Amino acid sequence: MAFEEIMLVGCVVGLVLVVLIYVVMAYNRLVTLRNRVDEAWAQIDVQLKRRYDLIPNLLETVKGYMKHEKETLENIAKYRSQIVSGSVEERGKANNMLTQALKSVFAVAENYPKLEASQNFKMLQEELAGTENKIAYIRTAYNDSVLEYTNSTQLFPGSIIANMFGFKSKAYLETPGEQREAPKVKF
Repeated sequence: MAFEEIMLVGCVVGLVLVVLIYVVMAYNRLVTLRNRVDEAWAQIDVQLKRRYDLIPNLLETVKGYMKHEKETLENIAKYRSQIVSGSVEERGKANNMLTQALKSVFAVAENYPKLEASQNFKMLQEELAGTENKIAYIRTAYNDSVLEYTNSTQLFPGSIIANMFGFKSKAYLETPGEQREAPKVKF
């Protein structure tokens, strides 16, 4: 074998190694980003469970004062049950609806001075508000993780690796347009 042939074989082997190393690194990055998205959803799930556990106590406290707000209370119970199962999109939608229903309860509660003065109601309202803030923060972190993951799966050359190994897009958590408006409370 001549020196040129050895150099050519060495270059080809080197190039193959570089491509192989890149594929492994890109694959590992995609796995890491996918896991980050899944972990962010798990954090949302923890807060949804916390809120799920707080709502029955809040409803029991409110029921005696808000007998004529039966529909609102029934909607809260319905949305509460929907946030524990289904796809990310379905659970996100149920979460948005539950948030709107809870805002209505707090707005209506202002008309019941005894309810607003109740220490139990105040405590539950504060805990729920804290949980809502955590959910909002974690939703932002989730969407940031989805953005980074999506960019990595769609931009060249990462898209080639993503397609080769079956990495699929993840859904953002969005607030529907009608829920961006302040809730309308009827008396």
